Amino acid sequence: MSQPQPKLTPARRQQLLAFVARLGLDPVAAGDPGPEALAVIEEALSHSSAGLAVNHERLEFLGDAVLRLAASEFLRQEQPQLPVGRHAALRAQLVSDRWLAQLAERCDVAQVWHLGAMAAGDAAGRATVLAETAEALIGAIYLAWGGPRGGLEPVQRWLAPHWHASLSLYLADPDLHNWKSALQEWSQGQGLGLPRYCCSETSRRHGDPERFSCRVLVSGDAGGASTPEISGEGRGPSRRAAEQAAAAAALRRVRSLQG
Repeated sequence: MSQPQPKLTPARRQQLLAFVARLGLDPVAAGDPGPEALAVIEEALSHSSAGLAVNHERLEFLGDAVLRLAASEFLRQEQPQLPVGRHAALRAQLVSDRWLAQLAERCDVAQVWHLGAMAAGDAAGRATVLAETAEALIGAIYLAWGGPRGGLEPVQRWLAPHWHASLSLYLADPDLHNWKSALQEWSQGQGLGLPRYCCSETSRRHGDPERFSCRVLVSGDAGGASTPEISGEGRGPSRRAAEQAAAAAALRRVRSLQG
């Protein structure tokens, strides 16, 4: 059964003001929305698992659309020379759940959110909750600062420094976090067929960052042509993450042979 949304106490208002300031924003500055913006921020920080009458879901839905628009505009301004396909690939990185979860961690969202006991104890689902909350915050900032009449600017003000840091990594390694697809494209381009993955669960501890181990192999024998066998090993909290780590290791091997 849902509980009423608590009114903001003076202590909570000060906590939210300090949090928003850490994002590089000031709701009570001249021309900004004023203290009423804190109610929307509080809504974004109230995860549905907390059982409050108002929760983050409405703002998360809005934030998803705002995030994609803000990222598109950021890339248009920062990398205007890149083709549309490259912009699309970079945007996918900059709006991913993984990136959002990392953003929420850097901004210490967990210090100010309202979270239910079951969600708080779910280590494996923590990244999902972080990403959802970050997206809700994007929606909240956009809405509180005027929506279509100026709301995009504070969102970009918050996100741009984080995007700048990530963009340099993505430009240096275009396949970052997408190594499986890159390895498959390379192997098929060489006529070597699909990479073969072999994964095993090496730990039963829930939330273990190295719970799964994986080895990938690309055969060096195709159509009579002899090329070096390519393999890689990796670990991760899920089979998918372990496969990505193994593919990254294999790609490093490919590049060392090519270089």
